[in-house]
Amino acid sequence: MKSKSLFSIDVLLLLVNLCLVVIGILFIYSSGITSAGVNVSNEYLKQIFWFALGIIVLFFLLFFDYDKLKNISQYLYFFFLFILVLTLLFGKVVNGAKSWVGFMSLGIQPSEFAKLATILYLATYMSNNTGKIKNVKTLLSAFMITSSPMLLILIQPDMGTALVFLPIFFFVSFLAGARFHHLFFIFAIGLITIFLGVSPVWFRMTSTEMPVILNVIINMKLFMILQLTLGALLIICLFGFFLLKHKLFYWFAYVIVIVMISLFGSLAIQKVLKDYQVQRLIVFLDPEVDRLGAGWNIIQSVTAVGSGGLTGKGFLKGTQSHYRFLPQQSTDFIFSILSEEWGFVGGIIVFILIMIILFRAIYIARNAKDKFGAFIAIGIMGMIFFHAMINIGMTIGVMPITGIPLIFVSYGGSSLLTGFIAVGLLLSIHNRRYR
Repeated sequence: MKSKSLFSIDVLLLLVNLCLVVIGILFIYSSGITSAGVNVSNEYLKQIFWFALGIIVLFFLLFFDYDKLKNISQYLYFFFLFILVLTLLFGKVVNGAKSWVGFMSLGIQPSEFAKLATILYLATYMSNNTGKIKNVKTLLSAFMITSSPMLLILIQPDMGTALVFLPIFFFVSFLAGARFHHLFFIFAIGLITIFLGVSPVWFRMTSTEMPVILNVIINMKLFMILQLTLGALLIICLFGFFLLKHKLFYWFAYVIVIVMISLFGSLAIQKVLKDYQVQRLIVFLDPEVDRLGAGWNIIQSVTAVGSGGLTGKGFLKGTQSHYRFLPQQSTDFIFSILSEEWGFVGGIIVFILIMIILFRAIYIARNAKDKFGAFIAIGIMGMIFFHAMINIGMTIGVMPITGIPLIFVSYGGSSLLTGFIAVGLLLSIHNRRYR
Protein backbone atom coordinates (compact mmCIF):
# COMPACT_ATOMS: atom_id res chain seq x y z
CA MET A 1 0.00 0.00 0.00
CA LYS A 2 1.23 3.44 -0.88
CA SER A 3 2.01 5.85 1.88
CA LYS A 4 -0.27 8.77 2.52
CA SER A 5 1.16 12.04 1.21
CA LEU A 6 -0.24 15.55 1.01
CA PHE A 7 1.86 16.02 -2.10
CA SER A 8 0.27 13.23 -4.15
CA ILE A 9 -1.76 15.88 -5.95
CA ASP A 10 -4.06 14.95 -8.82
CA VAL A 11 -1.98 16.99 -11.27
CA LEU A 12 -4.24 16.22 -14.24
CA LEU A 13 -7.36 17.53 -12.47
CA LEU A 14 -5.53 20.66 -11.33
CA LEU A 15 -4.06 21.45 -14.77
CA VAL A 16 -7.35 20.88 -16.59
CA ASN A 17 -9.11 23.18 -14.14
CA LEU A 18 -6.52 25.92 -14.71
CA CYS A 19 -6.68 25.48 -18.50
CA LEU A 20 -10.45 25.96 -18.52
CA VAL A 21 -10.22 29.13 -16.41
CA VAL A 22 -7.49 30.61 -18.64
CA ILE A 23 -9.59 29.84 -21.73
CA GLY A 24 -12.52 31.52 -20.02
CA ILE A 25 -10.51 34.69 -19.29
CA LEU A 26 -9.39 34.86 -22.93
CA PHE A 27 -12.94 34.79 -24.23
CA ILE A 28 -14.30 37.07 -21.53
CA TYR A 29 -11.73 39.55 -22.86
CA SER A 30 -12.89 38.82 -26.41
CA SER A 31 -16.53 39.41 -25.43
CA GLY A 32 -15.63 42.98 -24.41
CA ILE A 33 -14.13 43.93 -27.78
CA THR A 34 -16.40 45.82 -30.20
CA SER A 35 -16.37 45.62 -33.99
CA ALA A 36 -14.16 48.74 -33.98
CA GLY A 37 -11.56 46.91 -31.88
CA VAL A 38 -12.31 48.92 -28.73
CA ASN A 39 -12.38 47.20 -25.35
CA VAL A 40 -15.53 48.32 -23.55
CA SER A 41 -15.41 45.96 -20.59
CA ASN A 42 -13.07 45.24 -17.69
CA GLU A 43 -14.77 41.95 -16.82
CA TYR A 44 -11.66 39.99 -17.73
CA LEU A 45 -9.69 41.91 -15.08
CA LYS A 46 -12.30 41.07 -12.45
CA GLN A 47 -12.17 37.44 -13.55
CA ILE A 48 -8.38 37.43 -13.10
CA PHE A 49 -8.90 38.71 -9.56
CA TRP A 50 -11.38 35.91 -8.83
CA PHE A 51 -8.95 33.49 -10.46
CA ALA A 52 -6.18 34.52 -8.06
CA LEU A 53 -8.53 34.30 -5.06
CA GLY A 54 -9.79 30.92 -6.28
CA ILE A 55 -6.26 29.52 -6.46
CA ILE A 56 -5.68 30.49 -2.81
CA VAL A 57 -8.95 28.84 -1.76
CA LEU A 58 -8.16 25.72 -3.81
CA PHE A 59 -4.76 25.17 -2.20
CA PHE A 60 -6.18 25.85 1.25
CA LEU A 61 -8.72 23.07 0.70
CA LEU A 62 -6.04 20.82 -0.77
CA PHE A 63 -4.18 20.82 2.55
CA PHE A 64 -7.41 20.84 4.61
CA ASP A 65 -8.81 17.51 5.79
CA TYR A 66 -12.25 17.37 4.17
CA ASP A 67 -13.42 14.95 6.88
CA LYS A 68 -13.58 17.88 9.31
CA LEU A 69 -16.37 19.38 7.21
CA LYS A 70 -18.67 16.55 8.27
CA ASN A 71 -19.14 18.06 11.72
CA ILE A 72 -19.96 21.54 10.42
CA SER A 73 -21.86 20.66 7.21
CA GLN A 74 -25.23 21.05 8.92
CA TYR A 75 -24.32 24.55 10.15
CA LEU A 76 -23.07 25.55 6.69
CA TYR A 77 -26.27 24.26 5.11
CA PHE A 78 -28.63 26.15 7.43
CA PHE A 79 -26.44 29.26 7.25
CA PHE A 80 -26.88 29.40 3.47
CA LEU A 81 -30.60 28.67 3.78
CA PHE A 82 -30.75 31.74 6.02
CA ILE A 83 -28.74 33.77 3.49
CA LEU A 84 -31.10 32.66 0.70
CA VAL A 85 -34.05 33.91 2.75
CA LEU A 86 -32.26 37.24 3.31
CA THR A 87 -31.59 37.40 -0.43
CA LEU A 88 -35.30 37.09 -1.12
CA LEU A 89 -36.00 39.91 1.33
CA PHE A 90 -33.14 42.32 0.65
CA GLY A 91 -31.36 41.03 -2.45
CA LYS A 92 -30.56 42.88 -5.63
CA VAL A 93 -32.51 42.09 -8.79
CA VAL A 94 -30.25 41.09 -11.70
CA ASN A 95 -31.66 39.77 -15.00
CA GLY A 96 -35.12 39.45 -13.49
CA ALA A 97 -34.10 37.44 -10.42
CA LYS A 98 -33.51 38.67 -6.87
CA SER A 99 -30.41 36.50 -6.49
CA TRP A 100 -27.60 38.86 -5.45
CA VAL A 101 -26.51 40.32 -2.12
CA GLY A 102 -23.85 42.96 -1.68
CA PHE A 103 -23.09 46.66 -1.77
CA MET A 104 -23.09 48.80 -4.95
CA SER A 105 -21.15 46.93 -7.67
CA LEU A 106 -19.74 44.36 -5.21
CA GLY A 107 -21.82 41.30 -4.57
CA ILE A 108 -22.11 37.55 -4.51
CA GLN A 109 -24.70 35.06 -5.63
CA PRO A 110 -25.45 32.94 -2.51
CA SER A 111 -27.21 30.26 -4.55
CA GLU A 112 -23.85 29.23 -6.06
CA PHE A 113 -22.34 28.49 -2.65
CA ALA A 114 -25.60 26.93 -1.45
CA LYS A 115 -24.98 24.11 -3.97
CA LEU A 116 -21.76 23.14 -2.21
CA ALA A 117 -23.28 23.49 1.26
CA THR A 118 -26.11 21.19 0.14
CA ILE A 119 -23.64 18.65 -1.28
CA LEU A 120 -21.74 18.57 2.01
CA TYR A 121 -24.84 18.19 4.18
CA LEU A 122 -26.41 15.63 1.82
CA ALA A 123 -23.13 13.66 1.86
CA THR A 124 -23.14 13.76 5.67
CA TYR A 125 -26.76 12.60 5.86
CA MET A 126 -26.24 9.80 3.32
CA SER A 127 -23.05 8.55 4.96
CA ASN A 128 -24.85 8.43 8.33
CA ASN A 129 -27.83 6.56 6.85
CA THR A 130 -26.22 4.30 4.24
CA GLY A 131 -28.00 1.18 5.45
CA LYS A 132 -31.41 2.91 5.45
CA ILE A 133 -31.38 4.52 2.00
CA LYS A 134 -33.79 1.93 0.57
CA ASN A 135 -36.31 3.19 3.10
CA VAL A 136 -38.75 5.73 1.62
CA LYS A 137 -38.55 7.96 4.71
CA THR A 138 -34.76 8.23 4.46
CA LEU A 139 -34.86 9.06 0.75
CA LEU A 140 -37.58 11.68 1.24
CA SER A 141 -35.54 13.27 4.03
CA ALA A 142 -32.57 13.44 1.63
CA PHE A 143 -34.84 15.00 -0.98
CA MET A 144 -36.03 17.60 1.54
CA ILE A 145 -32.41 18.54 2.19
CA THR A 146 -31.96 19.12 -1.54
CA SER A 147 -35.33 20.71 -2.32
CA SER A 148 -35.32 23.33 0.47
CA PRO A 149 -32.61 25.57 -1.08
CA MET A 150 -33.96 24.65 -4.50
CA LEU A 151 -37.40 26.09 -3.68
CA LEU A 152 -35.94 29.27 -2.20
CA ILE A 153 -33.92 29.80 -5.39
CA LEU A 154 -36.94 29.03 -7.56
CA ILE A 155 -38.89 31.78 -5.78
CA GLN A 156 -36.19 34.37 -6.72
CA PRO A 157 -37.00 33.22 -9.52
CA ASP A 158 -33.88 31.51 -10.89
CA MET A 159 -35.06 28.29 -12.49
CA GLY A 160 -31.68 27.40 -14.02
CA THR A 161 -29.75 27.44 -10.75
CA ALA A 162 -32.61 25.69 -8.93
CA LEU A 163 -32.52 22.78 -11.39
CA VAL A 164 -28.83 22.10 -10.60
CA PHE A 165 -29.86 20.63 -7.24
CA LEU A 166 -31.75 17.77 -8.91
CA PRO A 167 -28.76 15.97 -10.50
CA ILE A 168 -26.88 16.42 -7.22
CA PHE A 169 -29.67 14.57 -5.43
CA PHE A 170 -30.04 11.83 -8.05
CA PHE A 171 -26.31 11.10 -8.41
CA VAL A 172 -25.68 10.98 -4.65
CA SER A 173 -28.81 8.89 -4.01
CA PHE A 174 -27.92 6.45 -6.78
CA LEU A 175 -24.41 5.98 -5.38
CA ALA A 176 -25.88 5.52 -1.90
CA GLY A 177 -27.97 2.60 -3.20
CA ALA A 178 -31.49 4.07 -3.42
CA ARG A 179 -34.14 1.93 -5.13
CA PHE A 180 -34.69 2.74 -8.80
CA HIS A 181 -38.48 3.02 -8.56
CA HIS A 182 -38.15 5.45 -5.65
CA LEU A 183 -35.88 7.71 -7.70
CA PHE A 184 -38.12 7.35 -10.76
CA PHE A 185 -41.10 8.41 -8.61
CA ILE A 186 -39.42 11.75 -7.85
CA PHE A 187 -38.16 12.15 -11.44
CA ALA A 188 -41.60 11.45 -12.94
CA ILE A 189 -43.29 13.97 -10.64
CA GLY A 190 -40.78 16.63 -11.66
CA LEU A 191 -41.16 15.94 -15.38
CA ILE A 192 -44.97 15.82 -15.39
CA THR A 193 -45.20 18.88 -13.13
CA ILE A 194 -43.09 20.95 -15.53
CA PHE A 195 -45.09 19.71 -18.55
CA LEU A 196 -48.45 20.52 -16.98
CA GLY A 197 -47.18 23.81 -15.54
CA VAL A 198 -45.94 25.27 -18.82
CA SER A 199 -48.65 23.87 -21.12
CA PRO A 200 -51.16 26.76 -20.65
CA VAL A 201 -48.49 29.35 -21.56
CA TRP A 202 -47.38 27.20 -24.50
CA PHE A 203 -50.83 27.13 -26.06
CA ARG A 204 -51.40 30.81 -25.29
CA MET A 205 -48.14 31.87 -26.98
CA THR A 206 -48.54 29.63 -30.00
CA SER A 207 -52.23 30.57 -30.41
CA THR A 208 -53.03 26.87 -30.49
CA GLU A 209 -56.28 25.45 -29.12
CA MET A 210 -55.59 23.73 -25.82
CA PRO A 211 -56.71 20.08 -25.55
CA VAL A 212 -59.84 19.66 -23.45
CA ILE A 213 -58.05 17.34 -21.00
CA LEU A 214 -55.68 20.18 -20.00
CA ASN A 215 -58.57 22.38 -18.89
CA VAL A 216 -58.22 20.77 -15.46
CA ILE A 217 -55.07 22.84 -14.99
CA ILE A 218 -56.80 26.20 -15.35
CA ASN A 219 -60.33 25.35 -14.21
CA MET A 220 -60.26 25.01 -10.42
CA LYS A 221 -63.63 23.22 -10.27
CA LEU A 222 -62.48 20.55 -12.73
CA PHE A 223 -59.16 20.34 -10.91
CA MET A 224 -60.85 19.55 -7.58
CA ILE A 225 -63.20 16.99 -9.17
CA LEU A 226 -60.26 15.19 -10.76
CA GLN A 227 -58.25 15.22 -7.52
CA LEU A 228 -61.20 13.85 -5.52
CA THR A 229 -61.72 11.11 -8.12
CA LEU A 230 -58.03 10.18 -8.05
CA GLY A 231 -58.12 10.24 -4.24
CA ALA A 232 -61.04 7.79 -4.21
CA LEU A 233 -59.22 5.48 -6.65
CA LEU A 234 -56.11 5.69 -4.46
CA ILE A 235 -58.07 4.57 -1.39
CA ILE A 236 -59.51 1.64 -3.35
CA CYS A 237 -56.04 0.62 -4.55
CA LEU A 238 -54.61 0.83 -1.03
CA PHE A 239 -57.41 -1.33 0.36
CA GLY A 240 -56.88 -3.79 -2.47
CA PHE A 241 -53.16 -3.97 -1.80
CA PHE A 242 -53.41 -4.46 1.97
CA LEU A 243 -56.35 -6.91 1.79
CA LEU A 244 -55.41 -8.96 -1.27
CA LYS A 245 -51.63 -8.44 -1.14
CA HIS A 246 -51.56 -8.07 -4.93
CA LYS A 247 -48.69 -6.03 -6.40
CA LEU A 248 -50.89 -4.68 -9.20
CA PHE A 249 -52.76 -2.49 -6.69
CA TYR A 250 -49.43 -1.12 -5.46
CA TRP A 251 -48.39 -0.02 -8.94
CA PHE A 252 -51.80 1.54 -9.65
CA ALA A 253 -51.46 3.53 -6.42
CA TYR A 254 -47.88 4.43 -7.42
CA VAL A 255 -49.09 6.00 -10.69
CA ILE A 256 -52.08 7.75 -9.09
CA VAL A 257 -49.91 9.44 -6.44
CA ILE A 258 -47.48 10.65 -9.14
CA VAL A 259 -50.38 12.24 -11.08
CA MET A 260 -51.96 13.81 -7.98
CA ILE A 261 -48.74 15.40 -6.75
CA SER A 262 -47.86 16.55 -10.29
CA LEU A 263 -51.22 18.32 -10.63
CA PHE A 264 -50.65 20.24 -7.40
CA GLY A 265 -47.08 20.98 -8.51
CA SER A 266 -48.31 22.39 -11.83
CA LEU A 267 -50.42 24.95 -9.96
CA ALA A 268 -47.36 26.00 -7.95
CA ILE A 269 -45.29 26.36 -11.13
CA GLN A 270 -47.89 28.64 -12.68
CA LYS A 271 -47.75 30.84 -9.57
CA VAL A 272 -43.94 30.91 -9.21
CA LEU A 273 -42.54 30.93 -12.75
CA LYS A 274 -42.68 34.09 -14.78
CA ASP A 275 -43.95 34.07 -18.37
CA TYR A 276 -40.46 34.89 -19.73
CA GLN A 277 -39.06 31.75 -18.09
CA VAL A 278 -41.73 29.58 -19.67
CA GLN A 279 -41.09 31.33 -22.98
CA ARG A 280 -37.49 30.10 -22.85
CA LEU A 281 -38.75 26.52 -22.86
CA ILE A 282 -41.15 27.26 -25.70
CA VAL A 283 -38.64 29.01 -27.96
CA PHE A 284 -36.22 26.14 -27.37
CA LEU A 285 -38.66 23.93 -29.30
CA ASP A 286 -39.53 26.62 -31.83
CA PRO A 287 -37.39 29.82 -31.82
CA GLU A 288 -39.52 31.28 -34.62
CA VAL A 289 -42.44 31.64 -32.18
CA ASP A 290 -40.76 34.82 -30.89
CA ARG A 291 -37.92 35.45 -33.33
CA LEU A 292 -37.16 39.02 -32.20
CA GLY A 293 -37.83 38.38 -28.53
CA ALA A 294 -37.08 35.24 -26.51
CA GLY A 295 -36.09 33.31 -29.65
CA TRP A 296 -33.37 35.86 -30.57
CA ASN A 297 -30.82 34.41 -28.14
CA ILE A 298 -31.00 30.87 -29.52
CA ILE A 299 -30.97 32.01 -33.15
CA GLN A 300 -27.91 34.24 -32.69
CA SER A 301 -26.09 31.64 -30.62
CA VAL A 302 -26.62 28.86 -33.15
CA THR A 303 -25.54 31.26 -35.90
CA ALA A 304 -22.31 32.06 -34.02
CA VAL A 305 -21.50 28.40 -33.36
CA GLY A 306 -22.26 27.38 -36.93
CA SER A 307 -20.26 30.22 -38.50
CA GLY A 308 -17.11 29.07 -36.69
CA GLY A 309 -16.78 26.01 -38.91
CA LEU A 310 -14.00 23.55 -38.18
CA THR A 311 -11.22 25.82 -36.91
CA GLY A 312 -13.02 29.12 -36.32
CA LYS A 313 -12.53 32.67 -37.55
CA GLY A 314 -9.59 33.31 -35.25
CA PHE A 315 -9.24 34.82 -31.79
CA LEU A 316 -10.84 38.31 -31.61
CA LYS A 317 -12.17 37.90 -35.14
CA GLY A 318 -15.71 36.79 -34.39
CA THR A 319 -18.61 38.85 -35.69
CA GLN A 320 -21.65 37.83 -33.65
CA SER A 321 -20.03 38.88 -30.38
CA HIS A 322 -18.08 41.92 -31.58
CA TYR A 323 -21.15 43.33 -33.31
CA ARG A 324 -23.01 42.70 -30.01
CA PHE A 325 -25.59 40.32 -31.48
CA LEU A 326 -25.17 37.89 -28.59
CA PRO A 327 -26.81 38.88 -25.27
CA GLN A 328 -25.00 38.10 -21.99
CA GLN A 329 -22.11 36.89 -24.09
CA SER A 330 -19.53 36.78 -21.31
CA THR A 331 -21.74 34.60 -19.10
CA ASP A 332 -24.50 32.45 -20.60
CA PHE A 333 -23.16 32.45 -24.17
CA ILE A 334 -19.39 32.32 -23.66
CA PHE A 335 -19.30 28.97 -25.49
CA SER A 336 -20.86 30.63 -28.56
CA ILE A 337 -17.98 33.12 -28.77
CA LEU A 338 -15.43 30.36 -28.28
CA SER A 339 -17.00 28.21 -30.99
CA GLU A 340 -17.15 31.11 -33.43
CA GLU A 341 -13.50 32.07 -32.95
CA TRP A 342 -11.96 28.62 -32.34
CA GLY A 343 -14.49 26.59 -34.27
CA PHE A 344 -15.48 22.97 -33.75
CA VAL A 345 -11.93 22.15 -32.67
CA GLY A 346 -12.04 24.71 -29.85
CA GLY A 347 -15.45 23.47 -28.71
CA ILE A 348 -14.20 19.88 -28.63
CA ILE A 349 -11.13 20.91 -26.62
CA VAL A 350 -13.33 22.53 -23.95
CA PHE A 351 -15.69 19.54 -24.01
CA ILE A 352 -12.79 17.11 -23.51
CA LEU A 353 -11.37 19.17 -20.64
CA ILE A 354 -14.75 19.15 -18.89
CA MET A 355 -15.09 15.40 -19.48
CA ILE A 356 -11.68 14.84 -17.87
CA ILE A 357 -12.88 16.66 -14.74
CA LEU A 358 -16.04 14.54 -14.67
CA PHE A 359 -14.13 11.26 -15.04
CA ARG A 360 -11.59 12.30 -12.42
CA ALA A 361 -14.47 13.08 -10.04
CA ILE A 362 -15.91 9.60 -10.64
CA TYR A 363 -12.46 8.05 -10.10
CA ILE A 364 -12.01 10.01 -6.87
CA ALA A 365 -15.48 8.92 -5.68
CA ARG A 366 -14.63 5.25 -6.35
CA ASN A 367 -11.32 5.47 -4.48
CA ALA A 368 -12.36 7.71 -1.58
CA LYS A 369 -11.40 6.44 1.87
CA ASP A 370 -15.00 6.78 3.13
CA LYS A 371 -18.54 7.18 1.89
CA PHE A 372 -18.63 10.84 2.96
CA GLY A 373 -15.82 11.65 0.53
CA ALA A 374 -17.39 9.52 -2.19
CA PHE A 375 -20.74 11.29 -1.87
CA ILE A 376 -19.08 14.73 -1.98
CA ALA A 377 -17.16 13.77 -5.14
CA ILE A 378 -20.18 12.36 -6.96
CA GLY A 379 -22.31 15.36 -5.92
CA ILE A 380 -19.71 17.72 -7.38
CA MET A 381 -19.61 15.60 -10.52
CA GLY A 382 -23.39 15.93 -10.87
CA MET A 383 -23.20 19.71 -10.41
CA ILE A 384 -20.45 20.20 -13.01
CA PHE A 385 -22.09 17.74 -15.43
CA PHE A 386 -25.40 19.59 -15.33
CA HIS A 387 -23.77 23.01 -15.74
CA ALA A 388 -21.81 21.84 -18.79
CA MET A 389 -24.64 19.86 -20.38
CA ILE A 390 -27.22 22.64 -20.10
CA ASN A 391 -24.92 25.57 -20.98
CA ILE A 392 -23.29 23.96 -24.01
CA GLY A 393 -26.62 22.46 -25.02
CA MET A 394 -28.44 25.78 -24.96
CA THR A 395 -25.75 27.52 -27.04
CA ILE A 396 -26.11 24.95 -29.82
CA GLY A 397 -29.91 24.89 -29.63
CA VAL A 398 -30.50 21.45 -28.10
CA MET A 399 -31.36 22.67 -24.58
CA PRO A 400 -33.66 25.47 -23.38
CA ILE A 401 -32.05 28.71 -22.21
CA THR A 402 -31.98 28.65 -18.42
CA GLY A 403 -29.25 31.16 -17.55
CA ILE A 404 -26.80 28.56 -16.23
CA PRO A 405 -23.13 29.62 -16.70
CA LEU A 406 -20.45 27.32 -18.10
CA ILE A 407 -18.59 26.59 -14.88
CA PHE A 408 -14.86 27.57 -14.91
CA VAL A 409 -15.32 29.44 -18.22
CA SER A 410 -18.17 31.95 -17.90
CA TYR A 411 -17.68 35.33 -16.25
CA GLY A 412 -18.73 35.53 -12.62
CA GLY A 413 -16.93 35.55 -9.30
CA SER A 414 -19.44 33.42 -7.41
CA SER A 415 -19.52 30.76 -10.13
CA LEU A 416 -15.73 30.67 -10.46
CA LEU A 417 -15.15 30.47 -6.70
CA THR A 418 -17.71 27.67 -6.49
CA GLY A 419 -15.77 25.81 -9.18
CA PHE A 420 -12.45 26.27 -7.38
CA ILE A 421 -13.93 25.15 -4.05
CA ALA A 422 -15.37 22.08 -5.76
CA VAL A 423 -12.01 21.15 -7.31
CA GLY A 424 -10.26 21.87 -4.01
CA LEU A 425 -12.58 19.40 -2.27
CA LEU A 426 -11.92 16.79 -4.97
CA LEU A 427 -8.16 17.24 -4.54
CA SER A 428 -8.51 16.94 -0.75
CA ILE A 429 -10.50 13.71 -1.07
CA HIS A 430 -7.99 12.32 -3.58
CA ASN A 431 -5.02 13.14 -1.34
CA ARG A 432 -6.61 11.31 1.59
CA ARG A 433 -7.84 8.28 -0.33
CA TYR A 434 -5.63 5.74 1.47
CA ARG A 435 -7.49 3.75 4.06
